Amino acid sequence: MRHGKEIKALVIGLMFTVFLTGCMNKSPENAKEEQANTKADQTIVDEWKGIVPPAPPELKPVTVDSKTTALLILDMQTALCKNPRSTASIAKITPLLNEAREKNMAVVYSLTPTGKTEDIVPELKPIPNSPIVKSSVDKFYNTNLDKILQERGIKTVIITGTAANGAVLHTATGASLRGYQVILPVEGMSSADPYAEQYTAWHMLNAPGTRNKVILTKVSLINF
Repeated sequence: MRHGKEIKALVIGLMFTVFLTGCMNKSPENAKEEQANTKADQTIVDEWKGIVPPAPPELKPVTVDSKTTALLILDMQTALCKNPRSTASIAKITPLLNEAREKNMAVVYSLTPTGKTEDIVPELKPIPNSPIVKSSVDKFYNTNLDKILQERGIKTVIITGTAANGAVLHTATGASLRGYQVILPVEGMSSADPYAEQYTAWHMLNAPGTRNKVILTKVSLINF
């Protein structure tokens, strides 16, 4: 029994020695190759924590022509405005809506596919005969939004609403692809997650389909 244990210990010792010898004899080239293979297998998810976000964009003042500009208020429904950021955005959009009405600007609302007019938050309630479209995230898709804007001679749209990374992102993209100038007051778009708002702002200024047609601003920098 003792002899068997000694043989077993000897075998384990030899295996460990071979392992150490292999590590010591590993060439720098082999080590570099292993590192390269490890890097090649990395994904953006592996790099996630090491990526530095870009510098914040500059918010620019903008002057609009009330006759050729429309205010879009997207999906501001009570059920969707329960998180603090969306709730806070209501007070930001309200003075913009009041100014638009005072200047007789076109104001267009949107709802989710199952939404109803009475679902819109009371502070932003549409007046009679306000155009309202219903769709998923892109409010141009399967709606007459483009027709509504064209019939009113609209060239520029001010887009507000929720969610920033949903209705705002996709409708703003749809507007820019159709040739509209897009004005995006950043405090008028909301999401439960602030990163979604940040991403939307970055996307609007950098995506090929939107970067030349979007102005990031804030409500106090919009002049009528």
